[in-house]
Amino acid sequence: MGKLSNRNIAVLAANGFEESELTSPVQRLKEEGATVHIISLESGKIQGMKHDREWTVEIDVDKVVTEANADDYQGLLIPGGVLNPDSLRKDEDALAFVKAFFEAGKPVAAICHGPQVLISAEVVKGRNLTSTKTIKIDLVNAGAEWEDSEVVVDQGLVTSRSPDDLPAFNDKIVEEFAEGVHDGQHA
Repeated sequence: MGKLSNRNIAVLAANGFEESELTSPVQRLKEEGATVHIISLESGKIQGMKHDREWTVEIDVDKVVTEANADDYQGLLIPGGVLNPDSLRKDEDALAFVKAFFEAGKPVAAICHGPQVLISAEVVKGRNLTSTKTIKIDLVNAGAEWEDSEVVVDQGLVTSRSPDDLPAFNDKIVEEFAEGVHDGQHA
């Protein structure tokens, strides 16, 4: 039995996700016994990118965000990539899905550019986060406390900077998803 047996984890992603920031955490979550569903804006497949320069793997979408219910999941993962969060943050259903995790106190993890979705969902004010340095000012302007660390955990909110941080990020998401609801997590 893994640390995440009997846990359902949602991965919110769209075309242009950074390949390693989706595939590495998903692999780790599954190794720990989690059931992982890829949630996206449209059905079919979404395609990843490597370093925002070349298209790579295609991943099957398990559910469209309009059909997904945050009540069915114990955690949420948002990978980075430049295109991925830009698509997600414009979609009201995706933002409502994200907010529902915060309102329920469930753990949420975002890496690299992924926290841009959290900015648009208006859930970063007063929270400690990290991200790729290119969106630091966006997070600060949205009221977050930003720090340059490989992984930052704030009451169930786990963030990291880049694919280089995946080992630490993966360890922390397993830990936080295993812990479950955090009283300090808020919308």
